[in-house]
Amino acid sequence: MHDIRKVRENPEAFDAALARRGLPPQAAALIALDEARREAIAATEAALARRNALSKEIGAAMKRGDAAEAERLKAEVAAAMAAAESVDPAARTAALEDALSRLPNTLDAEVPDGADETGNRVLHSHGTPRDIPGAKQHFELGEALGLMDFERAAKLSGSRFVVLKGALARLERALGQWMLSVHTERNGYTEVSPPLLVNAATLYGTGQLPKFGEDLFRAGDHYLIPTAEVPLTNLVADSIIPEPEEPLRFAALTPCFRSEAGAAGRDTRGMLRQHQFMKAELVSLCTPEQSDAEHERMTRCAEGILTALGLAWRRVFLCAGDTGFGAARTYDLEVWLPGARAWREISSCSNCRDFQARRMKARFRRGKENLFLHTLNGSGVAVGRALIAVMETYQQPDGGIEIPQVLRPWMGGMERITPAA
Repeated sequence: MHDIRKVRENPEAFDAALARRGLPPQAAALIALDEARREAIAATEAALARRNALSKEIGAAMKRGDAAEAERLKAEVAAAMAAAESVDPAARTAALEDALSRLPNTLDAEVPDGADETGNRVLHSHGTPRDIPGAKQHFELGEALGLMDFERAAKLSGSRFVVLKGALARLERALGQWMLSVHTERNGYTEVSPPLLVNAATLYGTGQLPKFGEDLFRAGDHYLIPTAEVPLTNLVADSIIPEPEEPLRFAALTPCFRSEAGAAGRDTRGMLRQHQFMKAELVSLCTPEQSDAEHERMTRCAEGILTALGLAWRRVFLCAGDTGFGAARTYDLEVWLPGARAWREISSCSNCRDFQARRMKARFRRGKENLFLHTLNGSGVAVGRALIAVMETYQQPDGGIEIPQVLRPWMGGMERITPAA
């Protein structure tokens, strides 16, 4: 959420910031809505002041027995209040907040210009992308092993679902449990088991509503979470906490649910883009002075997962046109898939500055001031995509899959998924 005071103070800068995201000017319309809101509030306050003043006159008229004057004054009070109610300050405030809530965050100055992913900038990489002659993609490997069933999943639920069996199901579980343990035992995150169903106010707080309602799965009065970022960040909603000496860090391993309404026709083969998937999520809540260093730290925590798995990866600085709605800056981590012969995103780590905190009214106390927190979120990492990367990177000539060393204790000592004879 944007601060309307900053829009009023520098409308040209606000419109220039929106232009970087390819959006038309909005400052004049927002200021007009704010003027209407202010006028309505002023009219209401004036009516209330007039009512209070006339109440004394009504009392005096009644004491001296002047019923006609008392009735005239009562009519004047009623007319003033009716006029105030007709401008409806609550409705005008809601109109301004709705308009502000639909606009994306202001980008950091360092974010590269660009209209789409072609403007993203590779910052650095780790490892050498493997060139495996005749490499197969994950769905070819999984189906040949008899452990990945898209046809049965489609009968159960429709497209963009998968049934994993046996060693592949265990490998997915091992990846998630290992990631969560790394983040909680080594990286200093507090494990949280959050609700998977949340209300509309919670999704509004992190920016999924109202703009991205079509991407959500609804269940009655609740919504299935698209990512654990939603409940984790909202742990401080409508709160004023003591100023944190260190960032508050939370981690969760949860199923995530997305309708992928904006991804029609993309990645239809395999399990790269699913309606339901597991993800290890990282969230940090901190002071403005801490957020730059925390963004770097969070991204390195996610990178450490990929390095420990022996995967080739690279960090990408997203450009203006590819940065998400709530983020001021985002680093994507992309992993090399030998079967697909392509780099694919496996983690996004974003600094949202105070954008989400304003929406959810999350503040900290510094002396006599209450200031908005900065919120950050990142995948640490997407479990399904990590499974894909492990399968394709560690595939064997006979169709088997070697288990990375760090996962073997979580697989009961299993070293290899072997094809059936």
